Amino acid sequence: MAAVPAVKHWRTALERVEKFVSPLYFTDCNLRGRLFGDRRPVAALASFLTPERLSYEDAVQQDFRPAQVGDCFGPTWWTCWFRVELIIPEAWVGQEVHLCWESDGEGLVWRDGEPVQGLTTEGEKNSYILTNKLGEGDSRSLTLYVEVACNGLLGAGKGTMIAPPDPKKMFQLSRAELAVFHRDIHQLLVDLELLLGIAKGLGKDSQRSFQALYTANQMVNVCDPAQPETFPVAQALASRFFNQRGGESQHTLHAMGHCHIDTAWLWPFKETVRKCARSWVTALKLMEQNADFIFVCSQAQQLEWVKSHYPGLYAQLQEFACQGQFVPVGGTWVEMDGNLPSGEAMVRQFLQGQSFFLQEFGKLCSEFWLPDTFGYSAQLPQIMRGCGITRFLTQKLSWNLVNSFPHHTFHWEGLDGSRVLVHFPPGDSYGMQVNVEEVLKTVTNNQDKGRANHSAFLFGFGDGGGGPTQTMLDRLRRLGNTDGLPRVQLSSPDQLFEALESDQGQLCTWVGELFLELHNGTYTTHAQIKKGNRECERILHDVELLSSLALARSAHFLYPAAQLQHLWRLLLLNQFHDVVTGSCIQLVAEDAMKNYEDIRSHGNTLLSAAAGALCAGEPGPEGLLVVNTLPWKRTEVLALPKPGGTQSLGRSREEEPSPGDRAQHGLCACSHLHLAAASHTPAASIRNAGAPASSTSKSRPPKTDGSVTLDNGIIRVRLDSTGHLTSLVLVASGREAIAEGALGNQFVLFDDVPLYWDAWDVMDYHLETRKPLLGQVGTLAIGTEGGLRGSAWFLLQISPNSRLSQEVVLDIGCPYVRFHTEVHWHEAHKFLKVEFPARVRSPQATYEIQFGHLQRPTHYNTSWDWARFEVWTHRWMDLSEHGFGLALLNDCKYGASVRGNVLSLSLLRAPKAPDATADMGCHKFTYALMPHEGSFQDAGVIPAAYSLNFPLLALPAPGPAPATAWSAFWLSSPAVVLETVKQAETTTQNRTLVLRLYEAHGSHVDCWVHTSLPVQEAVLCDLLERRDPAGHLPFQDSSLKVTFSPFQVRSLVLVLQPPSN
Repeated sequence: MAAVPAVKHWRTALERVEKFVSPLYFTDCNLRGRLFGDRRPVAALASFLTPERLSYEDAVQQDFRPAQVGDCFGPTWWTCWFRVELIIPEAWVGQEVHLCWESDGEGLVWRDGEPVQGLTTEGEKNSYILTNKLGEGDSRSLTLYVEVACNGLLGAGKGTMIAPPDPKKMFQLSRAELAVFHRDIHQLLVDLELLLGIAKGLGKDSQRSFQALYTANQMVNVCDPAQPETFPVAQALASRFFNQRGGESQHTLHAMGHCHIDTAWLWPFKETVRKCARSWVTALKLMEQNADFIFVCSQAQQLEWVKSHYPGLYAQLQEFACQGQFVPVGGTWVEMDGNLPSGEAMVRQFLQGQSFFLQEFGKLCSEFWLPDTFGYSAQLPQIMRGCGITRFLTQKLSWNLVNSFPHHTFHWEGLDGSRVLVHFPPGDSYGMQVNVEEVLKTVTNNQDKGRANHSAFLFGFGDGGGGPTQTMLDRLRRLGNTDGLPRVQLSSPDQLFEALESDQGQLCTWVGELFLELHNGTYTTHAQIKKGNRECERILHDVELLSSLALARSAHFLYPAAQLQHLWRLLLLNQFHDVVTGSCIQLVAEDAMKNYEDIRSHGNTLLSAAAGALCAGEPGPEGLLVVNTLPWKRTEVLALPKPGGTQSLGRSREEEPSPGDRAQHGLCACSHLHLAAASHTPAASIRNAGAPASSTSKSRPPKTDGSVTLDNGIIRVRLDSTGHLTSLVLVASGREAIAEGALGNQFVLFDDVPLYWDAWDVMDYHLETRKPLLGQVGTLAIGTEGGLRGSAWFLLQISPNSRLSQEVVLDIGCPYVRFHTEVHWHEAHKFLKVEFPARVRSPQATYEIQFGHLQRPTHYNTSWDWARFEVWTHRWMDLSEHGFGLALLNDCKYGASVRGNVLSLSLLRAPKAPDATADMGCHKFTYALMPHEGSFQDAGVIPAAYSLNFPLLALPAPGPAPATAWSAFWLSSPAVVLETVKQAETTTQNRTLVLRLYEAHGSHVDCWVHTSLPVQEAVLCDLLERRDPAGHLPFQDSSLKVTFSPFQVRSLVLVLQPPSN
């Protein structure tokens, strides 16, 4: 009798299908239990353990000892190599045969000396296909090697993912066997899982949902897992469902294989090299088996690593790039942090990245790819466009804690007005695993319905690598054009953005920074890394400038292009978004500090070499070369060595007056060894040190109440007996900068316990735990009593475990007071800041960013305002009202805030994950306070902050130094900053320089660039140093005119004449 159709109950029908495909329940009789057929143990298994990451050639020469399934190996960060000998049974001819391998470490299969596939349980890669169909004459005996790293896909955290790694963790091999794989059962499982997903995802209100559930239920009815002859009938039912098409208006998902690999995070840099190999060789095999599969890959640094360590794999990737299946994206050296790197460092990310992609893959990237960084500077659109990029993909703002960002596809307008097309994948992920819930979310979550009908769908395991699987691709093919779902197509970034560009007329525009309302603690965590970043940006700036001047003045000097490229790449590597931010494990932080030390050491060597070239053949006395690497005249106190290793203070006078009131780069020679004050030192100039000036900076003797006053005729500083700032007066006007009844230089301590992301997050509620630190009366003492410098110092006990000492310094002629600070910090989940209440009222404060500045509110009117309770800045921030303001400068800090009239600088945090030692130890840093009349632009806050960060260089002259000052560049407008002078990257003539300038005030301006260099030709170029065909600039009377709009960055190529010598 024919089966009678039953009345179907939603839950029972759904769970019936779930149990039919379950890996846990009823596997003795369900479909999942038959996925693998006959099984055999491996013929022989041997292993050896090493703390090193050996090459394959070295590893196979080691002493392997017998091993077995169940063996444990370790500890964390070691490597266990397995030699696996296999004999495939003859009875398996005609079958698909897999090596099944399960371990809690990350594995890489080597076959015939080449890597062939990654094996990661967490990445659903537990088997390696030995043969798709064993032939009669095929060899049935082979030997493989499996390299297993003693870490998981996301490191080896003790207890939780972001906990510090467990150094004693052991790993286990839980499975190693041969098995017959039933591909037809796999395909049925894909069908049933998708039908289940559609039924659940569309819900009981959808007709299509019931159709999916009933189709799946009927497939279970007709499919007998023990009788393969029943499978075609079930497959036909699924095919009929998936072949029912959607309408023409369906939203289109552009599915791209993706594998986000953090260049370092919960694992060290060296492990990332192997993660790249494991992930990319697996993707490569998928490309071989699926001609329509496209895999996108960012970060030139990772490709350079693979080129060096896995040349065979790299050559295959280049071949697939030529076929359009392997698509390099991003254009940068690494996926850097979007907030902390300087503007020039951001330019170098693109310059190094785009140059690498062009050289290795024959084309530049047209899209910036930065899916996982913690906010995006308002200058990125201009930098992108200057590097040939008009498109941007990210998704991190979906992590906003307070406000939902209102768009997924939009135009982003930067600080200077540059615009790029931005797309956030609406599924809010770069690691989709291709289930129906993700597909539906990509449509329902899209904030730009009606404006954009295309979205990115990035699939593949990520963060720790892994990448796509064949199962994901099989699912995508079923979903290509199925009624009830969006259209899905395997696609590329070009196809996606071309589709978005073809219909962008209705898109909205977002102006200004893309601020992530989360991870605000990364502006402060790991202060030593931040300090190393700022210092090394300065060192490379100075080396390039001096080397460029040496090139211009000496026929024999060789510009150190290769060495500088190496040092820049080290710095760019450290600017990866989990390194410079401090959100990494201790091993990574230690590697980062080593990289900074390499930059410092080699950078100083290159500075000395350039100084030697600049002094060659000069008639002046032997001594010191004093260098001003900034584009304006400077009067500063400079510490120079005396015999015996001590120091003294003095003042260096300019030998000849500078023409007009021009900003200058210059060099000057200092003939005697003592501390000098450089008076009006031209930029990149050479000159002798003169006698001290008649004016002085005074430290007045302590009053009876223990207070101290410092006065240099420009500002007057009064400190109470505990080191608090009670008064800061502009002498000329008598204007007080500190709020009435308030104390400046107030150190405050906060409890700092976030919800989860320890190194990343500081929460708004930390502000409720503010504890002012009260100094001990009588600890303030005079340091330097006057002359060129006046100072006072004091001690502060922060806690029983932590202490602070500070010298407050006021130099002659200096418009700001400096606070040289040393902290011995041993805390847990505490946050140290310093506050300055200003006698200023303004609804917004100004913060320096890359190549400019922007305003943020000082109030909490809206949720968008108070979500910015902790923000980032670079060298300065300023709070001004009409006619007066107060600027807070720093030499290595980034976290900051201004609430009401209180300027706050974030100094130190004490998170315990993922690095339990983060920030523990001794820290030295300087901040400075500058009151000013008028606007901060007219008052010179910007050059003051540069001067704090770029001290005058006093370099030992290996021979006679120039007897007179020499200036290389000076500018007619104080609104323009000459940021960079370097040799051109690619040039047939070595004597070609590139200048990078930017407008810093936010104004339209014509600026004359004057130079004493022998310029033959001047041409505008982009940030990749490609000449503008219409950009030739007339060069007359040693000058050329450059026009700027607000915050515009402009680059010039200067071709130099041959030197006279």
